[in-house]
Amino acid sequence: MSAQRLEMRGPIHGTKDARRVAVGSSVGAVIETYDFIGFGTAAALYFGHAFFPGADPVTGTLAAFATLGVGFAARPLGGILGGHLGDRLGRKPVLVGSLVLMGLATFVIGLLPTYAQVGVVAPALLVFVRIVQGLAFGAEWGGAILMSYEHAPWRRKGKFTGIVQAGFPVGLLLANIVFLYSVHLPGSWAWRLPFLASILLVAVGLIIRSKVPESPVFEDVKSSGDIAKNPIADVIRSDWRNIVRGIGLRIAETAGYAVSITYMISYLHTTGFAEKSETLVALCIASAIGIFATMAWASLTDKVGRRPLYIASTAFAVLFGIPMFLMVNTGAALLVIATIVISYAVCQNSLAGAQGAWFPELFQARTRSSGASLAYQISAMVSGFTPFITTLLFIWLGWMGPALLFSFYGAIGLWAALATRETWGATERRLAAEAEASAPAPCSHPTALTK
Repeated sequence: MSAQRLEMRGPIHGTKDARRVAVGSSVGAVIETYDFIGFGTAAALYFGHAFFPGADPVTGTLAAFATLGVGFAARPLGGILGGHLGDRLGRKPVLVGSLVLMGLATFVIGLLPTYAQVGVVAPALLVFVRIVQGLAFGAEWGGAILMSYEHAPWRRKGKFTGIVQAGFPVGLLLANIVFLYSVHLPGSWAWRLPFLASILLVAVGLIIRSKVPESPVFEDVKSSGDIAKNPIADVIRSDWRNIVRGIGLRIAETAGYAVSITYMISYLHTTGFAEKSETLVALCIASAIGIFATMAWASLTDKVGRRPLYIASTAFAVLFGIPMFLMVNTGAALLVIATIVISYAVCQNSLAGAQGAWFPELFQARTRSSGASLAYQISAMVSGFTPFITTLLFIWLGWMGPALLFSFYGAIGLWAALATRETWGATERRLAAEAEASAPAPCSHPTALTK
């Protein structure tokens, strides 16, 4: 029973490098989130005018959000490529390669000419670079989260993967701090500087990631000769149900974020309920709180399981859609900040915290990178175009349209949570505690005691 429930989770006590791996993986998540989310902020505030000028600002916003969605649409392809390479070559090469690709693409955005300078070539170049960003970001998560998960101790998988997941609010915080400063710069420097500055973060990330050791679980799979020849096909054939459930789990988090944060920035600005600087301050506060909230939620799953937290959080999201917009519609600064904090720290961070350990546990080790990446990234096609869809719903139904869409996404996540098996229930926690008590202390060989 123990071997069946807990096999291929890595060393019982974790490896001696577990914390360093988690921090190294998190640093990459910080950088790539800074790059990718920064695009969303720029799309909401600047790109409509810079790349899609026109008399109607709503049309420009729609076009900018469509470009944002293109990057999300490319993420599943990145997930397929990254997942395949992660299962075939190892987790570490994917970490380094995705970071380089994302860094170069983001830096180039800061150099792009605008529509006023080169006409329709400008939005075409923006779309191309956005696709490259999507491919890199799609490959990133699977490698980062599996490295941390497979190095971590059995009873603290949530805590260690939570460190990686917390890299996303750190990246969001950095991006918004830079945009908060750059908003006062003249002309296009207001959006160019954040993208150009990312090259410094990439250099630091590469130094840290180059020193991260390979996953002990992958090394075990490799030494046993069990490397999958076609991991994508294998996981689709054997675990397609978990992929579908994972997509539903992710939609509540990532598409919900697209409504409550990405679209909300544009909504507050265009309706006049908040100035650009006020919105960015609210995002900075929310992301700062989200760093600690993500790690706290993730650690909580080690104690209560992954599934109960997900059910409670998605049920709250279903109920929060309409109150969320009623609060910001007051235009009161404190209520705007409170709404964004609740949306991010509760509705988004709790789900992200649970995903870090839950998704890897749904798949076998030999196809884990492919399975987790597919489940995680396919939902991006929904979330990527959500700001575009939400803007159309606002034109049709007013604020009620985005509010109902947010609740609908929460309902999808609730259904998926109810349909997905618990991987860290009371039985697994008891077996892990017994195994930890009887196992020797961690040794210097990271591949020992993988079952």
